[in-house]
Amino acid sequence: MSRDLFGEVPRAGSPAPGSMLARLIDGPVAPGRLVWIGLRPARRAPMRVVETALAEEGQGLVGDRFSSSRNGARQVTIASAEQLQAIAGYLSRTEVAPERLRRNLLVEGINLSALRNRRFRVGDAVLEWSGDCHPCSRMEEELGPGGYNAVRGHGGITARVLEGGTIRRGDAVLRLLDAPPDGAGVLP
Repeated sequence: MSRDLFGEVPRAGSPAPGSMLARLIDGPVAPGRLVWIGLRPARRAPMRVVETALAEEGQGLVGDRFSSSRNGARQVTIASAEQLQAIAGYLSRTEVAPERLRRNLLVEGINLSALRNRRFRVGDAVLEWSGDCHPCSRMEEELGPGGYNAVRGHGGITARVLEGGTIRRGDAVLRLLDAPPDGAGVLP
């Protein structure tokens, strides 16, 4: 039986409860900050950059084409400024504009992998990680040759809206813990 780096026997999907790896994953996460908000009003339409957005429970962001009452997994898409910088580097550019990636929210200062299988707060809304946001063939059109491969592994995440509320540029992004609710696990 093989063991992971910490001597634990890996299980499919997630680490064993109480294992060293599970304790590390549950460890503190510094809060991030929302730096950009964009809405996609229709398929292939230009992104609409806004200062605030309203997240509706079970639907997504009001005014975004993925907002619906179907409670789908792709209600909100999120990328990080750090991922955007990596994508620019892979394309030999100094920067890539956030609207080129066609995600709803751009955050900085928080590793989106730390939100995997978690709930998190952005402004007044509570979201829940629902998957990775993989690139589509449109990335070649938006970013030029090599755009698709530059985004692979750096496309961000998708989330569901569990509690609606207003999201504003500059809001904190905080991972929420199932227990205890006393703030343990979140760095100041």
